[in-house]
Amino acid sequence: MANRRFAALIGAAAVVFAACSSSGGTAAPSTASSGGGSAAGCTVGVSWNNYQEERWAKWDEPAIKAALDAAGAKYISNDAKSSAETQATNVENLISQGAKVIIVLAQDGTAIKPSVAAAIAQGIPVIAYDRLIEDPKAFYITFDNVLVGQMQAEALLKVKDSGNFVVIKGNKADANADFLRAGMVKAGLPDVGQSTDKLKNVGETYTDNWDPKNAQTEMEQFLTANNNKIDIAFVENDGMAGGAIAALQAQGLAGKVPVSGQDGDAAALNRVALGTQTVDVWKDARLLGKTAGDVAAQLCGGTTIDKVSGAAVFKTPGGNDVNSILLKPNPITKDNLNDVLSAGWIDKATLCQGVTAGSVNGC
Repeated sequence: MANRRFAALIGAAAVVFAACSSSGGTAAPSTASSGGGSAAGCTVGVSWNNYQEERWAKWDEPAIKAALDAAGAKYISNDAKSSAETQATNVENLISQGAKVIIVLAQDGTAIKPSVAAAIAQGIPVIAYDRLIEDPKAFYITFDNVLVGQMQAEALLKVKDSGNFVVIKGNKADANADFLRAGMVKAGLPDVGQSTDKLKNVGETYTDNWDPKNAQTEMEQFLTANNNKIDIAFVENDGMAGGAIAALQAQGLAGKVPVSGQDGDAAALNRVALGTQTVDVWKDARLLGKTAGDVAAQLCGGTTIDKVSGAAVFKTPGGNDVNSILLKPNPITKDNLNDVLSAGWIDKATLCQGVTAGSVNGC
């Protein structure tokens, strides 16, 4: 079962989380290298899995670029457009363009492994960005996704701790989907295929490419199969939460069924304010991008992956020890919407669109 599969993972995540976090959040590592040289003139290549997703262009890429600019490094990139085959070719193209460090947001963490191994064999360090690549020689940077799943489940179970539940997971080829599910188990949600006297699992599925349209179809099917008797919807990200809520809305259930998400999408945060989404676990992508840029600069300067500032060892589901930095997420509910406002992540007009003034914190 997933809980046994990830038992070691969760323990390792706790160690890394403790090493990388503080009560005030997680700071990005310093650009100072441990015995390395300058990053000036170094080319860093980024392989995006699907640049059409709003988040990458809006938050992650600018933060990566700013960190590289500060270090004097050059940024180049390409887009796989959700194709694992294209991404393999894209990594080769980045190398041919002179990339000395490569950041990979993997479309398929398994399919990209040969390309990653080939780059590393040529002396080009690889950073697995946001999504795990099972290679002990690659550096892994993400938010603590086990903790994200735990926060999602805790928020929903706080609102409703019994009834029929469904789980809409992300792409099966993305390890994050299982990390999140493992965190939900840690929070007390029954494991895959299991139920308890209070919580009955009536539907669970992976979702190709984390696609909101697919998630909407999945929720529609779950509702039909259960005569609309779904009490809680554990949905792994904001885009899919939007699809699931659209399905609930069609049945007059939006706002009545607790729904989770993550990423801090503007539309999702507005749904939290409106009451149709219960929690949005906010992962400040600006911090993730800055961290990746800072680490890439260190690697450009000759720092080895085991000497990167702020790094700790993470035990992967495949049993690999990878050097990593896991950042701390923040679960946003109607009670702490001011957190994203004060951080400049979203403006009040966008957050509070359609919300009755004074009905929730921040609006």
